[in-house]
Amino acid sequence: MDWRTENEIIAELGLLNYLRESGISVSFPITDTAGKEIQQIQAPEGNRFAVLFSFAEGESIRNPSEKVCYHLGEQMAKIHHLTVNKKIDRKNYDSDSLVRWAYLKAAQFFSRSSNEMKYFEEANAIISTTFKNVSFSDLRYGVVHLDLWYENMKVTNDIELTFFDFDNCGNGWLFLDISYSLMLIFRNEPDKAFFEKKRASFYQGYESITPISKEEKRLIPYGGLAIWLHYICVHVERFNDFSNHFFSEEFLKYWLHTVIQWMEFNQIKINANEKK
Repeated sequence: MDWRTENEIIAELGLLNYLRESGISVSFPITDTAGKEIQQIQAPEGNRFAVLFSFAEGESIRNPSEKVCYHLGEQMAKIHHLTVNKKIDRKNYDSDSLVRWAYLKAAQFFSRSSNEMKYFEEANAIISTTFKNVSFSDLRYGVVHLDLWYENMKVTNDIELTFFDFDNCGNGWLFLDISYSLMLIFRNEPDKAFFEKKRASFYQGYESITPISKEEKRLIPYGGLAIWLHYICVHVERFNDFSNHFFSEEFLKYWLHTVIQWMEFNQIKINANEKK
């Protein structure tokens, strides 16, 4: 029961119910006959919290079309419109909690002298400096999902999207959600010219609901970098649960390869002399 506290789970379920009541298609918690959403079950490692969620119709689309990208942007903007300037009892995401924390955790497993960890260290410094010097008045802050990729949404008829797995939701700049989704679309689209069309379609869908400021768009590459590095630490923390069969030096190289390509695409150099 040390992955999420009961209060954190309550906050997540409250967010899901709020989004559902506001017309957003999400996988929502189902209550038992007594009206309870959270159960406690016995597991080999001790008591665990459990929640039953509604079924999300549709399919996972690894490489979405421009049409799907438009509706992803549109639906994400609707969520952000509802969560801007709100706060829940969850982690606050900033440069320290996203990247510095992740770097220090990763350094417990990997040599700081390796090329990959040197890249990680410099990325940490760049993100810290960049986030400290942002134009705060041009950035929206609120509740973020932080993990909006194709495995956490189902798509029906290219236009209806259902979101789920809000396990990493928290408080942060809203451009972080945009960053991560665009980075995953970039990763799974081999034709980068076609990715640019998908990104334009995503922006068009998003800005049909609410605008994205120039400052937010400028920071999107850094947001993708920060979240990608953050999830290295998730693998460290969950080593005994799911990652020990592949978490290795080779995995670190593989994981960083994506973000190196992403930053190079955005013409931002990090540790350029030591990349592989």
